[in-house]
Amino acid sequence: MGRIVVSEFVTLDGVMEDPGGAETFAHGGWAFKFERGPEGDKFKLDEVMEADAMLLGRLTYEGFAQAWPERTDEAGFAGKMNGMRKYVVSSTLADPTWNNSVVVRGELAEEAAKLKAEHDGDILVAGSRQLVQGLTERHLVDEYRLMVFPTLLGSGKKLFEGGGDPLTLELAEAKPVGGDGVVILTYRPRAA
Repeated sequence: MGRIVVSEFVTLDGVMEDPGGAETFAHGGWAFKFERGPEGDKFKLDEVMEADAMLLGRLTYEGFAQAWPERTDEAGFAGKMNGMRKYVVSSTLADPTWNNSVVVRGELAEEAAKLKAEHDGDILVAGSRQLVQGLTERHLVDEYRLMVFPTLLGSGKKLFEGGGDPLTLELAEAKPVGGDGVVILTYRPRAA
């Protein structure tokens, strides 16, 4: 049985918008202002290498599909990104062009259950703010991995915004990485 794992770069005030600076957000590129060190890089590499599939919203998928197909690297990260199964939750995307991509159109809870049944490993969700919010509201996330950067942006799209019932999480791990105060926090939903 697979697990849905949300992995995000976030600021202390919860902003997850444009950490890499590829969009038009005024504060874009904020994640590159901090050193996450070899441990942070290894965490991201291991996370992708160990994942069985990716589950993405349309906007994140399109950004990744534009950036990754032409990339290569010695560590194998790009090869894994390009080769693994990618599921795109979208009602408008008709023909995904990135290798090994499938569009998911059904009700989110049903589709998530199918994906978990089809996979034995982690189904990694990156970016995809609206998708993460939908998965969270339906209590479908098995683990949250947040790389928290020590900055307050004051504006920007936040990872957790809007409605939904309260959800209590249990801290599984807290790990400082790099020399600039970046911390990786891993949470799992607390059993009732």
